[in-house]
Amino acid sequence: MTQFRMTLWVRRTAVVAAVLALAACNKNGTQSMVPKVEDKPVQTPVAIVNGENITRPEFDFFVKQLTQGKGPVELTPEQKDQVLDEMISMQLLAAQAVKDGLDSDPDVLARLHVARVRLLADAAETKFLKGKEPTDAELHAEYDEQVGKLDKVEYHARHILIADKDDKGASNKPLGEQIIKKLKAGAKFDDLAKQYSIDTGTKAKGGDLGWFGAGRMVKPFSDAVAGLKKGEITPEPVETQFGWHIIELEDTRDATPPPFDNVKEQLKKIVLQKQFQAYLDGLKKQATIEKKL
Repeated sequence: MTQFRMTLWVRRTAVVAAVLALAACNKNGTQSMVPKVEDKPVQTPVAIVNGENITRPEFDFFVKQLTQGKGPVELTPEQKDQVLDEMISMQLLAAQAVKDGLDSDPDVLARLHVARVRLLADAAETKFLKGKEPTDAELHAEYDEQVGKLDKVEYHARHILIADKDDKGASNKPLGEQIIKKLKAGAKFDDLAKQYSIDTGTKAKGGDLGWFGAGRMVKPFSDAVAGLKKGEITPEPVETQFGWHIIELEDTRDATPPPFDNVKEQLKKIVLQKQFQAYLDGLKKQATIEKKL
C-alpha cells in the first residue's frame, strides 16, 4: 500500500492542474481554482469539504488518472479511501491557495491555461478518432508504404569497439592499427573481440552483432558495413559517438518484411494518426496564426 500512496502524491501536481483547469469561470471572467458549488453540475458527493462537494464523476476521473484508465471497481476499499483522502487534501490545499491569492499568480494562471488547452485538445482528438476504423485497402496501402521504407538487405557482422584508435598498446603502436594487423595475420576476430572490445553487450559473444538492417545502426557504422564484402574487415577503425569500431562482415541476405497480419494493429495506429494529422493541418490552414517568437 505504501507504493500506491506514494504514487498518489507524485502525480498530484499534474492531476490537480488538469482538474482545476476545467473549472468554471466566475462572474468576472477569471478562472476560480475552487469553483463554487452552484457552478458545478448537481452530483451526489463522495465527500464535502468546508461546504464544497467532491462529486462521483470527479472521483472516478481522478482514479482513472492514477491507474491509467482503470475504474474505481478495480480498487480495494482501502485504496478507494486513500484516493478520497488525497482528493480531500487537494481540495483543502486549493482552497488555501485561493486564500493566499495564488489564483492570481501569473505562473499559476499560465500553468492552468496550458493544462486546460491540453485537456481540450486531447478531447478534440479523442472525438475525431472515436469510431474510426481504417479500411483493409487503407491498411494494405500503408503496409506497402512502410515496407518500401525498410532496408532491402540485412547484414551479419561482428565488431571490436575501442575507446580510442590511437591508444598505445603493448607494442607502443596505436591500438586500432595493432588489432587490424593481428586480424590480417590470421588472428580470430572473436578472440580479439573478447580481449579488446569495450562493448559489454557483444564482447562475450566475440563481437557478434547478429543480423540487422542498416537503419538500426548509426550512419558511419552502417555505411562502413555496406562498403564491405563478405569476409572483409574495415581497413581502418570507424568512428561513431560510441568509440572506434573494427568491423568484420560475416554475411548478407535479402531482408524479409514482417507479415501483414503481424503488424496490422501498428498499421491501424499509423493510419489513424495520419488521418488526425491531416485534420489538424486543415485546421491550421483555416486559422489565422501569427508567431511572435
